Amino acid sequence: MPLLPPLPQHEPIQRAPALHPDTVAVHGGMAGVTASGSHVPVIDLSTTNPLAGVECGGDSYENLATGGTIRDGDSAVYQRLWQPGVARFETALSALEGTGGTVAFASGMAALAAVLIASVAAGTPHVVALRPIYGGTDHVLATGLLGTSVTWVDADGVADAIRPNTGLVILESPANPTLALTDIRAVVAAAGGVPVLVDNTFATPVLQRPVESGATLVLHSATKFLGGHGDVMGGTVSGTEQWMVRLRQVRALTGGILHPFAAYLLHRGLRTLPVRVRAQQATAGMVAEGLVGHPALTRVLYPGLPGQDPQRLLGRQASGAGSIIALELAGGFETAVRFTEACALITHAVSLGGVDSLVQHPASLTHRPVEAGARPGAGIVRLSIGLEHVDDLLADILTALDVAMDVGSNAAMDGAAGEPRQAVA
Repeated sequence: MPLLPPLPQHEPIQRAPALHPDTVAVHGGMAGVTASGSHVPVIDLSTTNPLAGVECGGDSYENLATGGTIRDGDSAVYQRLWQPGVARFETALSALEGTGGTVAFASGMAALAAVLIASVAAGTPHVVALRPIYGGTDHVLATGLLGTSVTWVDADGVADAIRPNTGLVILESPANPTLALTDIRAVVAAAGGVPVLVDNTFATPVLQRPVESGATLVLHSATKFLGGHGDVMGGTVSGTEQWMVRLRQVRALTGGILHPFAAYLLHRGLRTLPVRVRAQQATAGMVAEGLVGHPALTRVLYPGLPGQDPQRLLGRQASGAGSIIALELAGGFETAVRFTEACALITHAVSLGGVDSLVQHPASLTHRPVEAGARPGAGIVRLSIGLEHVDDLLADILTALDVAMDVGSNAAMDGAAGEPRQAVA
């Protein structure tokens, strides 16, 4: 079989699962588990597997190394090629996203890298990408490290940016870190048959299934909401089976497969995902509303607030606003830093989507490599709202804002508030 056979430019939209997402989350990927005599999936840590014979072992190896899935009578051969726990997690997430398949990787960036490698190998190295987007995605595209070139556009510029060698259009909605919403269906139409990849990390399949809006590929940093507890790293790409064949081949040859124990934890995380996402979203909405008009804040960025969904995508493309909030502090960098460091209950750390709330300063951390003109504002901090009580979270935020306001006033008198001292490309 030739390496990475050509891809169709556009493939049919998959349909949403017939069962309610809550039910799919609990039962997806569990087929055969109870029949084996177990109530939860067994963790198989085998790195190598017995072969029934030389010929059948070779056939199994060729099938898996070229993007196939395991067949009756096959050996799993080697963990880099295929792993049963990883496959169960992939089946479960595919059911939630409503896609033909999923390929799981060791991290979100490994998942993105596999998509870019597949596109380059197909002779379509040009990417059209919408900013803002996760800083790691921005960085790998801007550097061209994996052989791609990129044209940065807003949604209105997609059609004009398409070239004969364009292999992907990439967007994130809600976007990191400003929470801006993009009309996926409009971007798909503008792409004119070029595959559209949507980073669905913030929304999760509980709130948004991009394939229902015409997207070809759905990316997750599974480390975030899918795992949900800050104790497992992984990444996924879901989409049509034609794409999955190519991505399994890239994964097999580059060694980016998810570890079996990580697959177990992520599969377990999916089973509580709807409950966690809705509870976190409810709290985030109350926190955002409680902060509107605070004198220390220039803006509270949250799609669920009035005026922040001008295209009315909530209820049409996504069922909710999610649980990430961005705050723009009036005093700029110095005030934002002081606020971040003054939070006590909320942990200062990167990542998001876990059961505990986190705060970070994107321009100095996740978006530090982004070119200056596209980097988030120096006064913006990002909050990932967890499962704590809303009163406790608001008390912590308001106390930190009081501290930040005091410092901001002093900095303004001294002329010290301004751009990040460390947030350089």
